[in-house]
Amino acid sequence: MSQSNIPNITPDITIDRADVINLLLASIALEELGLAHILNAEGEKLQYVLGTLPGVTPPLATISDVLNMNNSVNDTIKTLTKKEWILENKLENILDLLDSEND
Repeated sequence: MSQSNIPNITPDITIDRADVINLLLASIALEELGLAHILNAEGEKLQYVLGTLPGVTPPLATISDVLNMNNSVNDTIKTLTKKEWILENKLENILDLLDSEND
């Protein structure tokens, strides 16, 4: 059996400090957009269970269904809050980079 031949790929990537900062800021923005979509989906789940989602007639929800959905949404919000904290720290690090650049 022969061994695979993996080529040595050494890409030449040249970006300056400003490009790095812009890419980091864009990554935060995209992550925030993703979190917004998740939060919107959680709101729509609640609307569905409560029967307030426009154009949809869900089955009648019991108190147990509502409480279970509430716990699920609560867990998701807790997780999103942790992610927001991480993104805030990432932004603070970027701001520190900008401050050190101006010194």
